[in-house]
Amino acid sequence: MADNSVASMDEAARLSPNGRRGGWITFPFIIGTMGCLTLASGGLVANMIVYLIQEFNIKSISAAKIYNFVNGSITLFPIVGAVVADSFVGCFSVIWFSSVISLIGTVILVLTAAVDHLRPPACEDGSNICRYPSHLQFAVLYLGLALASLGTAGTRFTIATMGADQFDSPKHQGIFFNWYIFTMYTATVVSSTAIVYVEDNFSWTWGFTISAVANVLGLALLLSGRRSYRLLKPQGSPFTSLARVAVAAVTKRKMTLSEKNEDYYQDSTKTAPRQPSHFFRFLNRAALQREGDRAITVKQVESLKGLIKLLPLWSTGLLLCTPLAIQLSLTVIQALTMDRHLGGRFKIPAGSMPVFILVSTSLFIFIIDRVALPLWERLATRPLTLLQRVGIGHILTIASMAASAAVERKRLRSVVGKDEIVGMSAMWLVPQLAIAGLGEAFHFPGQIALYYQEFPETLKTTSTAAVALFIGIAFYCSNAIIDVVRSVTTWLPDNINDGRLDNLYWLCCVLGGLNLCYFIVCASLYKYKIVEESGDD
Repeated sequence: MADNSVASMDEAARLSPNGRRGGWITFPFIIGTMGCLTLASGGLVANMIVYLIQEFNIKSISAAKIYNFVNGSITLFPIVGAVVADSFVGCFSVIWFSSVISLIGTVILVLTAAVDHLRPPACEDGSNICRYPSHLQFAVLYLGLALASLGTAGTRFTIATMGADQFDSPKHQGIFFNWYIFTMYTATVVSSTAIVYVEDNFSWTWGFTISAVANVLGLALLLSGRRSYRLLKPQGSPFTSLARVAVAAVTKRKMTLSEKNEDYYQDSTKTAPRQPSHFFRFLNRAALQREGDRAITVKQVESLKGLIKLLPLWSTGLLLCTPLAIQLSLTVIQALTMDRHLGGRFKIPAGSMPVFILVSTSLFIFIIDRVALPLWERLATRPLTLLQRVGIGHILTIASMAASAAVERKRLRSVVGKDEIVGMSAMWLVPQLAIAGLGEAFHFPGQIALYYQEFPETLKTTSTAAVALFIGIAFYCSNAIIDVVRSVTTWLPDNINDGRLDNLYWLCCVLGGLNLCYFIVCASLYKYKIVEESGDD
């Protein structure tokens, strides 16, 4: 029954009453869906550390680790949705089904806020001992977080590929990616301010309910435009084809490579025969013609080589995003110890502090796209490449960690021997977050465009999810680093006023510097697919 439903919805999405599919007519539906679903997930995640500390009596560093785990899941599991979309049901089905899953998870979290029995008793200073959540309370909380996270993961980067599929021109695809990032960050800004303000000043129940309503609106927008979408039909699992290349190369390892194009299986009789590239020549044997053999074409061999070539560059994203993940969670805990008042009585919610990264990224993406890059192209002899954009992002991320260390050192000096806030403004955290946002404005769109351009044609959805994959792993790596630091140093006690969080930020600078050197080596050795195909160095 479920399979029939998926098939019928995909068929409805492929048909258009006037025969037109794809193009800018689909833009409002796809971007609107992206905005609403991001608004929904942001309302849950942005203030999670505060929710866990205040409503579930969880210690600050433990709450930060749960926050990192949820963020890791949201950004790690898109790779699963991408594989399912590429291989079996297409982007549209993955998006609408994931939206339903995230809605169920959001409703469960609404219940944790609305039903007293699903939370431990409030922890009142000086009277009651704080009670930890029961097994049932933890189970309901984790179920809601798991479903909301998995649902969000299934939509976030699959929408990016579905949107790019609506356009034939790389220029239009690039414009869409910029608007995709801009919409995602802008919606997160709104959720991290407006919804978080409702949660802190009115009711957690109302805040989570707003997220649920936004989820419903996103799903409705997606379904409303289904007759206008151009949906690429899934071609079966591309990973099976790639695995066959590796197996064939091993089974044909004793065969002698040929210099004749005609000795290799080709992709089509309409194109001129060609030899596989010299990179990883061992794999070229997979495409050699052999009697009674199942054909492995040159294109399939080159697809596997393309992924192998990208692996070193992809791995540099891990230590690029790990410091950002550490900064994202610990900034909220820093803000809880600082003066967050603005203009008298207004107090910035601690969970809203990361919004300055989002504002900075959104603003600088616009400036880079409309001002900086066009100006660079007029002044320089060649345009700024995607790898150069990513490299600038690496440098700015290191600068952000250095600024974080300096500000934390100043904060610690203001609270020596004291546990209470002594007046240092939380606005001191803004510059480091703004620098981090500027770095993301360079490397995040640059990496999405890079992988979409360089991945094999059969793995376009997986290409955008590849960015999510290393971001997700980075959140888990941040937890691992926190665990190691806590086990071998005294830098991260539950009360950060007694620790040395600035040393952790300096450690992030060192790791980022080593990673930058590794990235420069990988980037200098990499040759773009378009350059390879043209034979032009």
